[in-house]
Order: sequence, then C-alpha cells, then structure tokens
Amino acid sequence: MYKDIIDGKTILITGGTGSFGKCFVKYVLEKYNPKKIIIYSRDEFKQFNMANDFKKYEDKLRFFIGDVRDLERMRRAFKGVDYVVHAAALKQVPSCEYNPNEAIKTNIHGAMNVIEASLDSDVKKVVALSTDKAVNPVNLYGGTKLVSDKLFVAANSYVGAGDLSFSVVRYGNVAGSRGSVIPFFEKLIQEGKTELPITDYRMTRFWISLTEGVELVLKALKEAKGGETFISKIPSFKITDLAKAMLPECDMLEVGIREGEKLHEVMVTAEDAPTTYEYDKHFIVYPQMIFNDRMKTVPTGKKVSEGFVYSSGTNDMWLSVEDIKNRLKEIDF
Repeated sequence: MYKDIIDGKTILITGGTGSFGKCFVKYVLEKYNPKKIIIYSRDEFKQFNMANDFKKYEDKLRFFIGDVRDLERMRRAFKGVDYVVHAAALKQVPSCEYNPNEAIKTNIHGAMNVIEASLDSDVKKVVALSTDKAVNPVNLYGGTKLVSDKLFVAANSYVGAGDLSFSVVRYGNVAGSRGSVIPFFEKLIQEGKTELPITDYRMTRFWISLTEGVELVLKALKEAKGGETFISKIPSFKITDLAKAMLPECDMLEVGIREGEKLHEVMVTAEDAPTTYEYDKHFIVYPQMIFNDRMKTVPTGKKVSEGFVYSSGTNDMWLSVEDIKNRLKEIDF
C-alpha cells in the first residue's frame, strides 16, 4: 500500500529506540524496501540492543546518538533524509510535573529544533506523534504536546514554494506499552494478587495497537498536504472490563483518579469539529489557518456534525470482555 512512498527513501525517527520506533522499523523493513532508516536518540545502550535485534537489516539501519535539544546535531543527522517521524518526547505525566523545565526543553524546544533542521535540509515530509493528552490538557505533558502540535501545524507557513510539509498523528496510550495499565495489571497478577486497583469505575480508554499507530503514520506520510491531524477510528473499552479480561472473578478496589488523569480519552473536541472530516477508518482535523496553496485541499470525507466530540466515553465501537481477551493474546509482555 505504501511501497510507492517508502521504497528507496531515507527515513529518520527521533526517539527511535522506543516501542513505536522499534515497531515502525520492523513493519517497514519487513514489508518495504527503504534506502535507509536512521534511529536518532540519546541512549547508546538502547541503540546497541536495537542494532542487535535488527542484525539482519544492518545494511539498512543507521544509529545517531543525539538529543532533539541539540539543533546542530540534528542538522547533521537530517542531511539526505526524505521523511522525519518525530517520536521523541518526555511522556511520563508525574515526571513532567516534577521536572517542568526539562519537559519544555524536550517537548517544545525539541519540536522547534525538528522544524528548524527540516527547513534547513532537503526533508520532504515531517510527521509528529501527538497524544490525547494534548486535547484540553490538564497536565504539563499534555500542555507541552499541545504547543508542539501547534508548532508543527504553523511550520507550514515557513516552507515557501518548497515541497516540505508538516503534519500530526494523534492517539492515546498504546495497548501494552511501557507505563500503561495493561503491563501494570499483568505485574500484579504475576505477583499473585487477586485484587486489581481501579482509579475510577467509570473510566474508559481507546484501544490502539503499535501496528495501528505505525499504519496511521504511514497514511500521514502518503496523504498529508500540510497541517492535518490524523486520528484513527478505534474501539473503546472500560477499565473494569479490562480487569475482568485479565483476571476473571477478580476483586476491584476503586482507589481514586490520579493527578493529571482524565476519565475518558478525547481525540477531537467540539471546537475542532468545524474543520474535522470523517473517513472510512480515520478522522482528519484540517488546519483552521491556511499558510500556503498546498494546504488549500478539498476534503473528500464527510464533515462531522456541529459539536461533534470523539471521546472514548461516547464512542460507537466498544470491546467486550471477550474481545479484550483476544486482543491481549497479541501483546508480548
């Protein structure tokens, strides 16, 4: 499906040793024939381990030690790159609250550096990973990602007559990813616990796999003209149903919502609705401000209704306990 845009191209992933980066590399190298994939990240040990994991693809992979805070290093790394996927970020909510300056340096200043390095190189497309926490943010992490999203949309105003475009993809916690509730529950179960803590019995979340996240990024690389925010149409689940699926007949203890946590994940707000269009498997929030002629696209999707909100709490697709059990089988703990 994406052979025409991936084959022969050089792709750079910031924060590429994370869960998304590893899944992206595996997916792309198994299905397509890129010229090269560059992993740009800070941790030499993670790069060493990843290089070993992908030994059979070593002729296609390059590893750059570098930080998104370092503009000059990024300018060097971006030479000859066709596409940039920006996945680097400080993501842990409590850590960002306790270290706000560091979150701002990575999530905001880092985004600015990705934009500057792309503008100064021959990059053709940049896709930045966002999060549901950037929507009506209630914590610093969400606030920094909201600013980052706005920066990437506005960056299209600087490309002039060039081919470069910037776009965003948005999704919530990936099922089974580090720091999410599934591995937390699994750890308790392995320890022999029969009671699982539930922050709020009403809580819901969207379910998206790493592979679905990768496919959304590839869709953005292929279709984006500049300034769009791509959002997958995915099912919701109740946290209580997740607990039942992972430990049938378990006791559940409501422990109270954590600081900076929401009852439901929201991907599209009522304020976004006027420029949001629905497609078969995704939504696109088009930019409200048009900075160049290429952004003047005519959406082919269906315009959502006035006041539309895409929330895990009001979604029309839901996973049953049995559905969750089946999906859990695909997660490698």
